[in-house]
Parts: sequence; structure tokens; C-alpha cells
Amino acid sequence: MTFKTSIPLPAFSGAEATSAALGDLPTWKLSDLYASADSPDYKSALEKAANDAKAFEAKWKGKLEAAAKLSGNEGLGAALKEYEALDDLLGRIGSFAGLTYFSDTSNPANGKLYGDAQSKLTDMSSHLLFFTLELNRINDAVIDAAMANDPLAGHYRPWLVDLRKDKPHQLDDRLEQLFLEKSMTSAAAFNRLFDETMADLRFIVNGESLALERTLNLLQEPDPETRRMAAEALSATFKDNLRVFTLITNTLSKDREIADRWRNFEDIADSRHLANRVEREVVDALAKAVTEAYPRLSHRYYKMKAKWLGMEQMNYWDRNAPLPDSSNAIIPWEDAKETVLSAYGDFAPEMADIARRFFDEEWIDAPARPGKAPGAFAHPTVPSAHPYVLVNYLGKPRDVMTLAHELGHGVHQVLAGGQGALMCATPLTLAETASVFGEMLTFRKLLDGTKDKRERKDMLARKVEDMINTVVRQIAFYEFERKVHTARKDGELTAEQIGALWLSVQEESLGPAIKISEGYETWWSYVPHFIHSPFYVYAYAFGDCLVNSLYAVYQNADTGFRDKYFELLKAGGTKHHSELLKPFGLDATDPSFWNKGLSMIEGLIDELEALDKA
Repeated sequence: MTFKTSIPLPAFSGAEATSAALGDLPTWKLSDLYASADSPDYKSALEKAANDAKAFEAKWKGKLEAAAKLSGNEGLGAALKEYEALDDLLGRIGSFAGLTYFSDTSNPANGKLYGDAQSKLTDMSSHLLFFTLELNRINDAVIDAAMANDPLAGHYRPWLVDLRKDKPHQLDDRLEQLFLEKSMTSAAAFNRLFDETMADLRFIVNGESLALERTLNLLQEPDPETRRMAAEALSATFKDNLRVFTLITNTLSKDREIADRWRNFEDIADSRHLANRVEREVVDALAKAVTEAYPRLSHRYYKMKAKWLGMEQMNYWDRNAPLPDSSNAIIPWEDAKETVLSAYGDFAPEMADIARRFFDEEWIDAPARPGKAPGAFAHPTVPSAHPYVLVNYLGKPRDVMTLAHELGHGVHQVLAGGQGALMCATPLTLAETASVFGEMLTFRKLLDGTKDKRERKDMLARKVEDMINTVVRQIAFYEFERKVHTARKDGELTAEQIGALWLSVQEESLGPAIKISEGYETWWSYVPHFIHSPFYVYAYAFGDCLVNSLYAVYQNADTGFRDKYFELLKAGGTKHHSELLKPFGLDATDPSFWNKGLSMIEGLIDELEALDKA
């Protein structure tokens, strides 16, 4: 992969050398939300939110059915508008506290801010809980009439229609109140324990104490010994902390099982499917298509890669190793920025203009530093503000793709913000569309710009690995979660039992070219999605396969694709996936849909094989 400027570094280098090569990395400006945790604007926001929540409850509780038969200031539309304003205010407070906390989870002051904010927001939400429960007790015909007769209520039709889907799983008011208030001392508490434990972990590699991100980054180094040392350091530290991670996993799984049982969900993932507004059959078809494709995708590719590395079998720590003769250059931040913005601009200048704001207006936090949340994310905050992007940028080609991915989310969130606080959130099944599409645009621009056979092979291999990580690996994660949550119903699981379930799905998905050796059985413990968003992971595979099909439409489209694409992003959560994909001639309920997406990955592997023989 060729970039404008690249700085070669030794195979194993310290943090200072890496930092100098990266250039100036931006940190985000959270003062766009509030000046500080001690500022008058943050304190007044807390006071206003608390007072407004109580006032809203006093004004509307027990009166929504009557309001549904009126319009104007006394009608249901007015109540919905007030509720949306409160949702935005509470979301702004929560976003500020959360982003401050994730900037440095090891800082006790940040932890206190986050914990206090969560507690206060839960108290405020308890005054608003009646609203959705009471709405769902009103006869459907009355709500339909309100949407037809009150233009303001009609504006919220998509949200009201979605809300009705929760009816079969809704409990009585007192139980819902209990679930809400107890969340602070159950799931939320164990989520925070995981985050703070993970932030404090240190991994000793070659005498150097490293945080998680820098240690994982060493698995992409060209030196096999460095990769081995990093893997062993990861395994050792994970093993030392397995007792905590096992407790967290058992507790959260049981907590979910209790909630699902009370809410009458049949399948362990049904509550996630409902939240995603996707049918279980669609997700089952995706998982089946991917697992059946393991031999054609991951098994086949890793067998080729083992040969390139001169091995009969790769060790599990070699999975993301660079190819022989691959560049080990550090990519400066400014080059990554220019690469992504250029790719976005070639597709649509307005998309690049939105993405550029993240750089110019300090909406990105890029340095990898102790205490900072690992991984990467784009946080939408609320429509009255703007999204923020967190990455841990270390200058690898994969980091450039991560930047393209998260900026895709950011662009999507900006465009969907016009739907307002209640309807801007995109279901997870479509939330990965813009991010994966942004990655694909960046990859294709770089690929089209290289003529060197070695560079082309290297780029194709990296892209195939990213797609395998996004599709194969995430479906394997989904299958692992299903096994863990199913087994947990029969009693508490030991670390050894969880490790055995982890190895079973890893061996199946990675194939015979990867040697699974002692130590890898602990690696389930660091995946944050298992903790924060159970069963979230299939959304990555959903998004990748969808975008592969979408990109094929783009390549063959004469005109109109960009406009339809922007309409898809602007829709936010106002339309079902079937309605959004219809203009592109795509249907996720068609079992063959997933094979179309998977065939693009297979085609890239075909191209790699052809290059290898040429």
C-alpha cells in the first residue's frame, strides 16, 4: 500500500519513536457538549433535565389516550415533541460523561463523573418511563387516527410503529421501573467493571509494559518472534484475570436470561433482533451462508497465506502477520487523513466535506494512550450536537481503514441527525452500511492507484483479511455467544468451559491452516462486544455482505446511485431494511442475497491466487 509519506521503523520500536513518526494526533473537543464537568452549563443542564422530566410526567402521565384524540398543544404530537427534546437533552449529558470517561477510564474523576451521570440519568428516565408504556396500552385504532389527524403526531409515525413491536414484551409499569433502576447495579455495573479492568491491564513484551492496543498491534509486525512474544503476553495477562472476566460473563449472561424470560423472548438473540428491527430468519440465513462458506473463504485463504509465510501451519498469532516483503512503514496521520478524504471526495464531494469537519472541528480522538478505551467507535451523541470518533491510531494500513470505517459512521450519523433524536438512530443491521462502504471506497482508490504486482498482492491480502475478520470472524463470535448463553442456562460456566466453547468455533472458522495452541483459549475475554452489546457482532457481517452487494450495484449503475445512497443514510431509523434496499434492487430476505456478498470476498481470493501463479 503506497502512501504519500512513509517512515520505516524497526520491527519492534518504543512508543516515542512511533509517536514521532505518526505526527500530531488530534484529541477531541468535548467542550462542544459542555465546557467541563464543573462548568455552570453542565450543572444547569443536569438541573434542567431533572426538572423537565418531572414536569413532563406531571403534565402527561395518565392523559395520553385523551391527547391522542386532540391536536395542537394538547395533542399527542405535542407530547412527542416534548419527549424528543428531553431525549436529546438526556442524551447530550450522557454523551459528555461517557466520552470523558472513555478518554481515560483509569482516571477516578472520570469514573465518578460517568457513574454519577448514569445514576442521575436513570433517576430522570424513571419519570419518563411511563410514556412508552402508556402509549403501547392505547388501542392501535386510536393511535392510527391520531397519526392521521394530527400532522405533528404523523411526523413521528415511524417511531410509533416501531414502538408497537415492543408490545408483546412489555411488562407492567412497576416491573419496568424496577428493571430500569436495577440496571445501574447489574448490567451497567459489570460493564464498567469490564472497562476499568481492561484499561488497567498491562502486557510485558520484551521487557516493555504495554497497554492492550499496542500489544495487539504487535501481532501485525513482520518479525515472527515479536508476534509470538506479544501473543504469549496477551495470553498470560488474560489468564491472570480470567476469574474476573468469567464472573462478568456469567453474571451478564444470567442477567440477560432473566430479562428475556420475563419479557417472553423465545430465542436467546431475539431481543437483539427486535432492537435491530430484523427478522430472526434473516439473521439465521446470514449465519448459515457464512458458516457454509468457511472452507471457500477463511480455510482457503489461510492455506495460501501459510504457504506465503513458508509454513505448513500458521500459529494463531500469525493470522494477521504482514506478507513477506510487505512494507513495515508507519503511515503518518496527515497521510491517512488525505487518503480517506480523497476517496470519499471521489465518490461524492459532499461526503468528503462532512468527513473533513471531523478533522477541522476537532471531533476525533486519535492517540493510543494508557487508560483510553481500546478499539474504535463513532458516537452519534445527539442531533443538537455532532458525532465524535475515537480511534487508537498507530500508523498501520489497517488503522487507515479503521479511520475510513469510523468516519463512514460519522457521516451517516450527521446525515441521519435530521430525523431528530427519536428517529435518527439506525438499526445495527444498517448502521454498518456507511462505515463498510467508506472502507471499500478507500480500498478501491488505493488498489486502482497501484501498478506494482507486489503492492497489489499485499493490498488484496490485507483487504481479504479485513473482510474475513468482519464476516467470518464476527459470525464465529456470534456462534460463540449463542453457545455461551445457551450453556449458561444450565448453570454457571467455568473459565475452562467458556474457553472450550471459544476454541470450538475458532477451529471451525479458521480451518486447518491455523494452529490453535495453548493460551488462545483465553482470548474470548477481551472482546468488548460480548459485554456491552450481546449478539451485536452479526451486524458487522450483515453490513459487509450488504455493502459488497451495494458496491456491485454502484459499479454497474449509470446514474442515480449517489442520490439513492444519500437518501438511505438520511433515513436513519425511519424505514425498515427492506424498504431502504428496494431502490437498489436488493432484498436481504432472499437467501441468495448473502451468497452475492460472500462471492465478492471469494473473487478477491481468486485474484490473489491468480497473482500468485502469474
